[in-house]
Amino acid sequence: MLDQVTKVHDENRQGEAYAPEAADIQTYTKKFYIESYGCQMNFNDSEIVASILKEEGFGPTRNVEEASLVLLNTCSIREKAETTVRKRLTEFQKVKQRNPELLVGVLGCMAERLKAKLLEEEKLVDMVVGPDAYRTLPALIEEAETGQKAVNVLLSREETYDDISPVRLDSNGVTAFVSIMRGCNNMCSFCVVPFTRGRERSRDYRSILQEATDLFQRGYREVTLLGQNVDSYYWVNPVNDAETVTFANLMEKVAQISPLLRVRFSTSHPKDITDEVLHVMAKYENICNYIHLPVQSGSNRILQLMNRTYTREWYMKKVDRIREILPDCGISTDVITGFCTETEEDHQDTMEVMAYSRYDLAYMFFYSERPGTLAARRYQDDVPDDVKKRRLAEVVELHRGQSLASMQQDVGKTFKVLVEGTSKRSEDHLFGRTGHNKVIVFPKENYKKCDYVWVKVDSCTSGTLIGTATGMA
Repeated sequence: MLDQVTKVHDENRQGEAYAPEAADIQTYTKKFYIESYGCQMNFNDSEIVASILKEEGFGPTRNVEEASLVLLNTCSIREKAETTVRKRLTEFQKVKQRNPELLVGVLGCMAERLKAKLLEEEKLVDMVVGPDAYRTLPALIEEAETGQKAVNVLLSREETYDDISPVRLDSNGVTAFVSIMRGCNNMCSFCVVPFTRGRERSRDYRSILQEATDLFQRGYREVTLLGQNVDSYYWVNPVNDAETVTFANLMEKVAQISPLLRVRFSTSHPKDITDEVLHVMAKYENICNYIHLPVQSGSNRILQLMNRTYTREWYMKKVDRIREILPDCGISTDVITGFCTETEEDHQDTMEVMAYSRYDLAYMFFYSERPGTLAARRYQDDVPDDVKKRRLAEVVELHRGQSLASMQQDVGKTFKVLVEGTSKRSEDHLFGRTGHNKVIVFPKENYKKCDYVWVKVDSCTSGTLIGTATGMA
């Protein structure tokens, strides 16, 4: 499907090993090591897995050599992620030669599609577990310990893990992701998610509120409501179907937990985000003015082939509506270049929509066919790689100018910033984000993590605001 990401963000991290929260460190008889790839849903799933394993007496470790269980939570969205996972599994086989009792498992989106290859042909793993089968991990571990290959990749129409409190792995103690739904009903032709994560189902809103409230009481100051398409969240009480909760209702309920709890969400589908959602965002100061609104292409013909169910004109009117109700709202997007049959005219249509939308942030890729998708079955991947990459370079160049202009517009302004930690480049500086999701760095002085601080922007780069604190917010 997608390859060559050109901007990396929390929502699209590449492999990351987890460690326990400081408050959760204790002596465990067994330890697990886990790496996660791809979207933030995978990272959130790893926290659910950690909670399940904790109940079985497993504790997390960063040191693969002391682990009795190694897990890779995988992504099938991009070819590069699959290649990286295969390389890591080969490396873990060397660790297993030193520790024959070590169990190696693959979780997540690669599980269903590659289970036979990973288990039988390449013999790289002992377990393969799909996104809806994490509750069966204890039984699968027992099975694998006997020397059997353990597999469960069954998809579910009900599983939301709403009764499991995730273990916050490698947490900064300030921000956390809260999953509100699973699966996806949008059959975008380039995307494998509906086949690897199943149909859409919404989590009980009461468990979401409980999780968010617990996070706030533990000192967290920001939650991101997470789903493949959050705007289609729709919970119906199984006992009383007259009680329903939409995404706008849910977001308002989370915002009402406390004005000190910031609320974000990801990801929106352009066809589903409603005026009701925008008006709730405008009503609550603690709901951040930032929307990720993937466009994918600016060509109506390509959008139809992608099965995106909107036109370029409709998309641009949605951007207009966002800016009408939320004038200073930050907007980010996803763009694919070189989709099947894309012409230069189609490419220019994409450039025009990008120029019109003036994105603050963009995740830009060139298309690579993913097995199992509708596009792989229906269309020929016929745009040469050099053309894909050249078009991607043009998209990136356009966005760089937009990103810098967006940053420059903030110079001289003052923003309320939630401090997330110490700057990576200087121990004397802190960093946080504005409500528009822009990173800002400023001198530490007497401020600390979790503080809300007013920061005046003095200068900027294309990716970071640089400022000076003017007082507590």
